[in-house]
Amino acid sequence: MGEIFANMGEIIAAFADGDSWMIREALAGPGAWALGLILMLLGGYLIMLIYRFVPFIERHLESYVMVISYLTIGGIIFFGVIQRFVPGMLGMDFSNTPQWLRPWPWTTSLPPFLFLVMTWVGCSYNVKLRTHLSFNEFRTNMPRTPQMALLTLDAILWIGFSWVVVVTGSKVVANAASNFQIVPATDGLMQWWFILAVPLSFVFLVARVMENWAEDFRRYRTGEQIIEQAVIGGDT
Repeated sequence: MGEIFANMGEIIAAFADGDSWMIREALAGPGAWALGLILMLLGGYLIMLIYRFVPFIERHLESYVMVISYLTIGGIIFFGVIQRFVPGMLGMDFSNTPQWLRPWPWTTSLPPFLFLVMTWVGCSYNVKLRTHLSFNEFRTNMPRTPQMALLTLDAILWIGFSWVVVVTGSKVVANAASNFQIVPATDGLMQWWFILAVPLSFVFLVARVMENWAEDFRRYRTGEQIIEQAVIGGDT
């Protein structure tokens, strides 16, 4: 136990110092799991409070991030295709092709990192909409107490899964930062800026889990229908 608390202190000190190598080394210890759980739950709770008091953020945050990421990916790929094929179709060679029409090498390396952001933010969004696999057709035929018990189990499993992703994802971020890994074909665009979206997205996911469970428990206490049919692509 003492080793865990000591390692937690090392992690906090490393983050305070801002040294990515020290952070990577500190996160290798056992305290990373305990500190990760505490920060994840606190972060999720604070985000849930923000959602409660700022409805615009609650309703639009994930969808805006996903749409912006998706449009950016599409725009980069579309313009990259133009750069690669239009000059040849117009009979241009490299020497007389305008600078802006010459292929940018990062048009093939940046979109996967943006897709990473879109995917895991979308995971949080689907938790909000409850469109992940949950066997609701089976659960709705159960009594109210087993329904609530299974929803509580869902929340515990989501939080446990998120805990693993937040801690291991943070280690990957620290490793990428300490090794100064850049996005291929770019100058100074760091990979960890994008990889950081993974642990952060799961903190937001925990906020959605807490939000959903609180709503489920309220319905359970008031006698309302607990489980409603989720609609893929819908917004609640």
